[in-house]
Amino acid sequence: MSLDNFSWLEEWYQKRCNGEWEHSFGISISTLDNPGWKVRIDLDGTPYAALPDVEITERYDSDSEWMLCKVVEGVYEGTGGPLMLGPIVQTFRKWIEEF
Repeated sequence: MSLDNFSWLEEWYQKRCNGEWEHSFGISISTLDNPGWKVRIDLDGTPYAALPDVEITERYDSDSEWMLCKVVEGVYEGTGGPLMLGPIVQTFRKWIEEF
């Protein structure tokens, strides 16, 4: 059975926790004031730190449905409108699974 994106992210995080990584790195999910979401995932100390710097911008039919995801210097950062938290996590999952 395939995991939903959030259960997958929980497992991805748990696999990184080795007694050291989680003390310096991690995942943060916060809100933006325009409104929207910001997801930051540290890739340093993981096999995924070698992901190339990339950027994906998607805009949909409304101001609330936009998304910008990028990997820069070992950090995945996704921002998007209030309905885009799931797609931000899905984009991260897709990059990891294709790596």
